[in-house]
This record gives sequence, C-alpha cells and structure tokens, in this order.
Amino acid sequence: MSGVLWLVAAFLLGAVPASYIAGRLGGVDLRQHGSKNLGATNVYRALGWAYAIPVVLFDIAKGAAAVVLFGRWAAGPDWLRVALGVAAVLGHVYSPFVGFKGGKGVATGAGAFAALAPLAMLLALPIWAGVLWLTGYVSVSSILAAVSVPVWVGVTAPGDRLTLYAGIGVALIIVYTHRGNVRRLLAGTEQRFRTRNVGAA
Repeated sequence: MSGVLWLVAAFLLGAVPASYIAGRLGGVDLRQHGSKNLGATNVYRALGWAYAIPVVLFDIAKGAAAVVLFGRWAAGPDWLRVALGVAAVLGHVYSPFVGFKGGKGVATGAGAFAALAPLAMLLALPIWAGVLWLTGYVSVSSILAAVSVPVWVGVTAPGDRLTLYAGIGVALIIVYTHRGNVRRLLAGTEQRFRTRNVGAA
C-alpha cells in the first residue's frame, strides 16, 4: 500500500463524524442546534457529558491512530508519519461524510500530537485547561493551546523540524476554523462553556 493510499486512509479515518453520529443517536442534528458545529462542545451543550465524552475520546483516538497505527503499518519515511497525523486533522475538519463541514480539529489534532510530540502536548494541556478556567471560553483556550504546541515542539525537540512545521500548520488550521468564534469574541457575543443548550461553541 503506497504512502498516498495511507494518507487517504488517514484522511477518511479523521473524517468519521463522531459528533454527528452522537447527535443522531441523541435525536438531534447538531448542524441545526447551538453553534451548528460538529464538535464536542456543541455535543455537550445539546446532549450533555454522556455523549460529549465519548466523542472527545473518539476524536482524539482518530488522530493518535493515524500516527501510531497507520504510521507503523505504512513503514514509510519519517515525513509520512507526520503527514498522516495532519491528514487525519484535515479529514476531521473537511469530512466528506457531512458535506465537507466537520469539526474544528482540536481533539483530533491533540491526538495526533500526543503521538508525535507527547511532551509538547503535555505542556500545552495546562494552557488549554488554565485559559478555559480563567475565561470560560473553549475557543480561546483551544486557539492558545494549539498555537503553543509548535512552540513547545521547538523547545522540547528542536531538531524535529517535520513535527514543528506540522504543528505550525495544524495551529493555523485551528485558528482558521475558529474564525467565527473570534468574530463573536470581538462582538462580545461568544458564549462561555459553563452554559448548556445555548449559543455558539
């Protein structure tokens, strides 16, 4: 199986829309509720923790599996393992199973970089949690944590240029997918995570 086919496989794995499936199981189409985003925060607001936690875990697992399992099975050059993680994130964001309008890539990106750069992800996690605790905004915590990942990669693994560049790329993707949130933040209309069944995630 060629590297291109493994990349396609990683993209399709990332594209599995766990949040959409969870919503359907809960009797709602998340694209018509809350923020209308297919992400775990919107699942939580619409259906609660019982649905949101499995979605988060599955989305993380997609990114990790693309790197760890597909990377091992592909047995290709170093860049392929990194590219597989990025492909999974792109699949999550641009899922062909839901009209190429998937989630924002945070959990899948976290899974991919937990496999590619575990120490960097470990250092990014308290940034995500701390900013969320201080502000209540998932969007702000996600953006800042994502941007911190390539910084931590540069600090903890300065020779790993491939992962550094991938981290920059994924951070840019996540900032882009949160552009609506940024507009709402500037307008003062962004909803905080501490609310349920309302507003935008």
